Amino acid sequence: MSDLIPIFPLPNVVLFPNVFLPLHIFEPRYREMVADALATDRMIGMVLLRPGWERDYEGRPPIYPVGCSGVITHAERLADGRYNIVLRGVERFRILQEDSSRSYRRAIVEAVAESDVTPADRFEIRRCRAKLEMMLNRVVEKAGDSRMPAAMSDEDLVNALAQHLDFEPLEKQALLERPGLRSRAASLVELLEMKMMAARTPAGSNVCH
Repeated sequence: MSDLIPIFPLPNVVLFPNVFLPLHIFEPRYREMVADALATDRMIGMVLLRPGWERDYEGRPPIYPVGCSGVITHAERLADGRYNIVLRGVERFRILQEDSSRSYRRAIVEAVAESDVTPADRFEIRRCRAKLEMMLNRVVEKAGDSRMPAAMSDEDLVNALAQHLDFEPLEKQALLERPGLRSRAASLVELLEMKMMAARTPAGSNVCH
């Protein structure tokens, strides 16, 4: 990943490593961003806008400092200049400084490495995976779908669930910022358990006695 990359801030999208993300690009400044990326290394950094972004969306509203770079794996330029693209997450980064020389936002970034996975970590990750599969298999079985794919690696499964499950953007951002796979998997289990508990609790009831 180069030190200076274009960044694409959105209010409701968080990208995770090795997960695919389809995007429709229609704003002129981000059409320019995609054209420039396609002409170079095809890299774009996805970042989440901070709350209150509506007041300055056309400018440069505040963003969270940790994002995820993505490589454009598919690009379709439409007749009116818009793009349909697909990004594949590559690695997390931290913004060090922004560059304002283009119509779109760019930033000098440094890669944020995942913490090393020890044998003890791997054991806990496998326990978390078993919990996740148990909880989600109940959901997909009720919906009449097939079981979750077993061929995915632990990392790919945790990151895919973190991106695709129906969590709030700030919850996904917190998962992205977890220092490693073990803590992300544990946080994902806790978050999903809370969501499922809330879904089972009748509206207006008090769960504390």
